Amino acid sequence: MSRPEHQAPPEVFYNEQEAKKYTQNSRMIDIQVQMSERAIELLALPDDNPCLLLDLGCGSGLSGSVLEDAGHIWIGVDIAQAMLEIALEREVEGDLILGDLGHGVPFRAGSFDGAVSISALQWLCNADKRSHNPVKRLYKFFSTLYACLNRTARAVLQFYPENSDQVELVTTQAMKAGFFGGLVVDYPNSTKAKKFFLVLMTGAAVPLPKALGTDEDANGVSYTSKREQMKKIRGKSLKKSRDWILEKKERRRRQGRETRIDTKYTGRKRSGRF
Repeated sequence: MSRPEHQAPPEVFYNEQEAKKYTQNSRMIDIQVQMSERAIELLALPDDNPCLLLDLGCGSGLSGSVLEDAGHIWIGVDIAQAMLEIALEREVEGDLILGDLGHGVPFRAGSFDGAVSISALQWLCNADKRSHNPVKRLYKFFSTLYACLNRTARAVLQFYPENSDQVELVTTQAMKAGFFGGLVVDYPNSTKAKKFFLVLMTGAAVPLPKALGTDEDANGVSYTSKREQMKKIRGKSLKKSRDWILEKKERRRRQGRETRIDTKYTGRKRSGRF
Protein backbone atom coordinates (compact mmCIF):
# COMPACT_ATOMS: atom_id res chain seq x y z
CA MET A 1 0.00 0.00 0.00
CA SER A 2 1.29 3.46 -0.91
CA ARG A 3 2.26 5.64 2.02
CA PRO A 4 -0.26 8.50 2.58
CA GLU A 5 2.43 11.18 2.26
CA HIS A 6 3.21 9.90 -1.26
CA GLN A 7 -0.38 10.31 -2.43
CA ALA A 8 -1.05 14.00 -1.74
CA PRO A 9 -0.10 16.87 0.60
CA PRO A 10 -1.65 16.44 4.09
CA GLU A 11 -4.19 19.25 3.67
CA VAL A 12 -5.42 17.48 0.50
CA PHE A 13 -5.11 13.85 1.60
CA TYR A 14 -7.05 14.43 4.83
CA ASN A 15 -10.28 15.53 3.17
CA GLU A 16 -13.74 15.20 4.68
CA GLN A 17 -14.03 11.50 3.79
CA GLU A 18 -10.61 10.59 5.19
CA ALA A 19 -11.19 12.67 8.31
CA LYS A 20 -14.39 10.81 9.14
CA LYS A 21 -12.42 7.55 9.40
CA TYR A 22 -10.93 8.91 12.61
CA THR A 23 -14.34 8.80 14.29
CA GLN A 24 -15.69 5.65 12.64
CA ASN A 25 -12.78 3.18 12.40
CA SER A 26 -12.41 1.54 15.81
CA ARG A 27 -9.09 -0.10 14.94
CA MET A 28 -7.60 3.22 13.85
CA ILE A 29 -8.89 4.88 17.02
CA ASP A 30 -7.40 2.15 19.25
CA ILE A 31 -3.98 2.47 17.60
CA GLN A 32 -3.99 6.27 17.93
CA VAL A 33 -5.01 6.06 21.59
CA GLN A 34 -2.33 3.47 22.41
CA MET A 35 0.40 5.55 20.77
CA SER A 36 -0.82 8.68 22.54
CA GLU A 37 -0.75 6.93 25.92
CA ARG A 38 2.79 5.74 25.22
CA ALA A 39 3.82 9.28 24.24
CA ILE A 40 2.50 10.64 27.55
CA GLU A 41 4.43 7.93 29.39
CA LEU A 42 7.65 8.95 27.59
CA LEU A 43 7.06 12.61 28.48
CA ALA A 44 7.64 11.68 32.14
CA LEU A 45 5.38 14.47 33.41
CA PRO A 46 4.97 15.23 37.13
CA ASP A 47 1.98 13.57 38.77
CA ASP A 48 0.99 16.39 41.08
CA ASN A 49 -0.38 19.01 38.69
CA PRO A 50 -1.84 19.38 35.18
CA CYS A 51 0.53 20.55 32.44
CA LEU A 52 0.06 22.70 29.35
CA LEU A 53 0.92 20.52 26.35
CA LEU A 54 1.23 21.07 22.63
CA ASP A 55 -0.29 18.51 20.24
CA LEU A 56 1.50 18.75 16.88
CA GLY A 57 -0.55 17.43 13.98
CA CYS A 58 -3.51 17.01 16.32
CA GLY A 59 -5.89 15.88 13.57
CA SER A 60 -9.37 14.99 14.81
CA GLY A 61 -8.36 15.37 18.45
CA LEU A 62 -7.92 11.69 19.36
CA SER A 63 -4.53 12.27 20.94
CA GLY A 64 -5.86 15.43 22.59
CA SER A 65 -8.64 13.42 24.23
CA VAL A 66 -6.00 11.15 25.75
CA LEU A 67 -4.22 14.24 27.11
CA GLU A 68 -7.55 15.41 28.59
CA ASP A 69 -8.14 12.05 30.25
CA ALA A 70 -4.70 12.32 31.83
CA GLY A 71 -5.75 15.66 33.33
CA HIS A 72 -3.72 17.99 31.12
CA ILE A 73 -4.58 21.12 29.13
CA TRP A 74 -3.60 21.16 25.46
CA ILE A 75 -3.42 23.22 22.30
CA GLY A 76 -3.44 21.48 18.91
CA VAL A 77 -2.00 22.48 15.55
CA ASP A 78 -2.88 20.81 12.25
CA ILE A 79 -2.72 21.71 8.56
CA ALA A 80 -5.89 19.84 7.53
CA GLN A 81 -9.07 21.90 7.89
CA ALA A 82 -11.29 18.80 7.58
CA MET A 83 -9.55 17.11 10.51
CA LEU A 84 -9.96 20.16 12.73
CA GLU A 85 -13.66 20.33 11.85
CA ILE A 86 -14.05 16.74 13.05
CA ALA A 87 -12.28 17.71 16.28
CA LEU A 88 -14.76 20.56 16.75
CA GLU A 89 -17.67 18.18 16.16
CA ARG A 90 -16.23 15.91 18.85
CA GLU A 91 -16.20 18.90 21.24
CA VAL A 92 -12.61 18.39 22.31
CA GLU A 93 -11.43 20.58 25.18
CA GLY A 94 -8.21 21.79 23.56
CA ASP A 95 -7.82 24.95 21.52
CA LEU A 96 -7.23 24.29 17.81
CA ILE A 97 -5.02 26.16 15.35
CA LEU A 98 -4.84 25.71 11.57
CA GLY A 99 -1.19 25.84 10.57
CA ASP A 100 1.72 24.24 8.70
CA LEU A 101 4.35 22.83 11.06
CA GLY A 102 6.94 23.44 8.36
CA HIS A 103 6.40 27.18 8.89
CA GLY A 104 7.28 26.83 12.57
CA VAL A 105 5.34 26.71 15.83
CA PRO A 106 3.81 30.16 16.56
CA PHE A 107 3.99 30.45 20.35
CA ARG A 108 5.85 32.50 22.92
CA ALA A 109 9.12 31.24 24.36
CA GLY A 110 8.79 28.78 27.25
CA SER A 111 5.00 28.47 26.95
CA PHE A 112 4.63 24.69 27.14
CA ASP A 113 5.49 21.93 29.62
CA GLY A 114 5.75 19.35 26.86
CA ALA A 115 4.70 18.39 23.34
CA VAL A 116 3.44 15.26 21.61
CA SER A 117 2.92 14.33 17.99
CA ILE A 118 1.32 11.20 16.58
CA SER A 119 1.94 10.13 12.96
CA ALA A 120 2.70 13.62 11.64
CA LEU A 121 6.47 14.18 11.53
CA GLN A 122 7.11 12.10 8.40
CA TRP A 123 5.04 14.54 6.32
CA LEU A 124 7.75 17.21 6.80
CA CYS A 125 10.28 14.97 5.02
CA ASN A 126 8.48 15.52 1.70
CA ALA A 127 8.62 18.44 -0.71
CA ASP A 128 4.98 18.90 -1.73
CA LYS A 129 5.61 22.29 -3.35
CA ARG A 130 8.47 23.84 -5.28
CA SER A 131 9.17 26.12 -2.34
CA HIS A 132 9.47 23.19 0.08
CA ASN A 133 12.91 22.24 1.31
CA PRO A 134 12.61 19.36 3.85
CA VAL A 135 15.88 20.25 5.61
CA LYS A 136 14.85 23.89 6.11
CA ARG A 137 11.28 23.01 7.05
CA LEU A 138 12.40 20.47 9.66
CA TYR A 139 14.91 22.89 11.16
CA LYS A 140 12.28 25.65 11.29
CA PHE A 141 9.89 23.27 13.01
CA PHE A 142 12.39 21.99 15.58
CA SER A 143 13.95 25.39 16.34
CA THR A 144 10.59 27.04 17.03
CA LEU A 145 9.42 23.98 19.01
CA TYR A 146 12.56 24.18 21.14
CA ALA A 147 11.91 27.87 21.78
CA CYS A 148 8.30 27.43 22.93
CA LEU A 149 9.10 24.66 25.45
CA ASN A 150 10.31 25.41 28.96
CA ARG A 151 13.78 24.21 29.92
CA THR A 152 12.59 21.08 31.74
CA ALA A 153 10.20 19.95 29.00
CA ARG A 154 10.27 17.02 26.63
CA ALA A 155 8.79 16.51 23.20
CA VAL A 156 7.76 13.00 22.12
CA LEU A 157 7.05 12.59 18.43
CA GLN A 158 5.81 9.25 17.10
CA PHE A 159 6.36 8.88 13.36
CA TYR A 160 6.72 6.39 10.53
CA PRO A 161 10.12 6.86 8.87
CA GLU A 162 10.37 5.53 5.35
CA ASN A 163 14.02 4.56 5.69
CA SER A 164 17.19 5.16 7.72
CA ASP A 165 17.95 8.32 5.73
CA GLN A 166 14.74 9.91 7.00
CA VAL A 167 15.62 8.96 10.56
CA GLU A 168 19.01 10.63 10.19
CA LEU A 169 17.48 13.70 8.54
CA VAL A 170 14.96 14.19 11.34
CA THR A 171 17.32 13.55 14.25
CA THR A 172 20.08 15.73 12.76
CA GLN A 173 17.80 18.75 12.43
CA ALA A 174 16.42 18.22 15.95
CA MET A 175 19.90 18.20 17.46
CA LYS A 176 20.92 21.28 15.41
CA ALA A 177 17.95 23.09 16.93
CA GLY A 178 19.30 22.47 20.43
CA PHE A 179 17.53 19.32 21.57
CA PHE A 180 19.10 16.37 23.37
CA GLY A 181 17.70 12.85 23.11
CA GLY A 182 17.19 10.31 20.37
CA LEU A 183 15.05 7.50 19.02
CA VAL A 184 13.14 4.98 21.15
CA VAL A 185 11.92 2.00 19.08
CA ASP A 186 9.25 -0.12 20.75
CA TYR A 187 8.97 -3.78 19.72
CA PRO A 188 11.87 -3.55 17.24
CA ASN A 189 11.57 -7.19 16.20
CA SER A 190 7.88 -7.02 15.32
CA THR A 191 6.68 -5.96 11.88
CA LYS A 192 3.23 -4.78 12.99
CA ALA A 193 3.87 -3.53 16.53
CA LYS A 194 7.14 -1.69 15.84
CA LYS A 195 6.81 2.00 16.67
CA PHE A 196 9.31 4.88 16.44
CA PHE A 197 9.28 7.63 19.07
CA LEU A 198 11.65 10.59 18.83
CA VAL A 199 12.20 11.63 22.46
CA LEU A 200 13.63 15.15 22.69
CA MET A 201 14.79 16.99 25.81
CA THR A 202 15.44 20.69 26.28
CA GLY A 203 17.36 20.88 29.56
CA ALA A 204 20.24 18.41 29.41
CA ALA A 205 21.14 14.99 28.08
CA VAL A 206 19.70 12.20 30.23
CA PRO A 207 19.40 8.48 29.46
CA LEU A 208 16.63 7.64 27.03
CA PRO A 209 13.62 5.69 28.35
CA LYS A 210 13.71 1.95 27.84
CA ALA A 211 11.91 0.73 24.74
CA LEU A 212 9.10 -1.80 25.05
CA GLY A 213 9.48 -5.34 23.76
CA THR A 214 13.28 -5.46 24.03
CA ASP A 215 13.65 -7.91 26.92
CA GLU A 216 16.00 -10.74 26.06
CA ASP A 217 13.55 -13.34 27.32
CA ALA A 218 10.60 -11.89 25.40
CA ASN A 219 9.24 -14.13 22.67
CA GLY A 220 7.38 -11.85 20.28
CA VAL A 221 5.27 -8.93 21.42
CA SER A 222 3.74 -8.86 24.87
CA TYR A 223 0.28 -7.31 24.94
CA THR A 224 -1.31 -5.84 28.05
CA SER A 225 -4.17 -7.92 29.36
CA LYS A 226 -7.53 -6.43 30.33
CA ARG A 227 -6.73 -7.02 34.00
CA GLU A 228 -3.42 -5.15 33.71
CA GLN A 229 -5.19 -2.30 31.92
CA MET A 230 -7.65 -2.00 34.81
CA LYS A 231 -4.74 -1.87 37.26
CA LYS A 232 -3.19 0.99 35.29
CA ILE A 233 -6.32 3.11 35.47
CA ARG A 234 -7.01 2.53 39.18
CA GLY A 235 -7.79 5.80 40.83
CA LYS A 236 -9.33 7.15 37.62
CA SER A 237 -12.95 7.01 36.55
CA LEU A 238 -13.75 4.40 33.92
CA LYS A 239 -13.98 6.03 30.50
CA LYS A 240 -17.53 6.91 29.40
CA SER A 241 -18.86 6.21 32.91
CA ARG A 242 -21.02 8.76 34.74
CA ASP A 243 -18.11 9.88 36.93
CA TRP A 244 -15.84 10.26 33.89
CA ILE A 245 -18.47 12.39 32.09
CA LEU A 246 -19.02 14.57 35.18
CA GLU A 247 -15.28 15.13 35.57
CA LYS A 248 -14.99 16.13 31.90
CA LYS A 249 -17.92 18.54 32.18
CA GLU A 250 -16.39 20.10 35.29
CA ARG A 251 -13.10 20.66 33.43
CA ARG A 252 -15.03 22.40 30.64
CA ARG A 253 -16.76 24.67 33.16
CA ARG A 254 -13.42 25.64 34.73
CA GLN A 255 -12.22 26.58 31.25
CA GLY A 256 -15.28 28.79 30.76
CA ARG A 257 -16.77 26.60 28.04
CA GLU A 258 -20.49 26.19 27.44
CA THR A 259 -21.54 22.94 29.13
CA ARG A 260 -24.91 21.26 29.59
CA ILE A 261 -26.24 21.09 33.15
CA ASP A 262 -25.94 17.85 35.13
CA THR A 263 -29.11 15.83 35.55
CA LYS A 264 -30.05 12.37 36.78
CA TYR A 265 -29.80 11.25 33.15
CA THR A 266 -26.15 12.36 32.73
CA GLY A 267 -24.06 9.36 31.71
CA ARG A 268 -27.08 7.08 31.66
CA LYS A 269 -27.23 4.60 28.77
CA ARG A 270 -30.21 5.09 26.51
CA SER A 271 -32.21 2.20 25.12
CA GLY A 272 -30.79 1.01 21.81
CA ARG A 273 -27.43 2.73 22.35
CA PHE A 274 -24.13 1.04 23.14
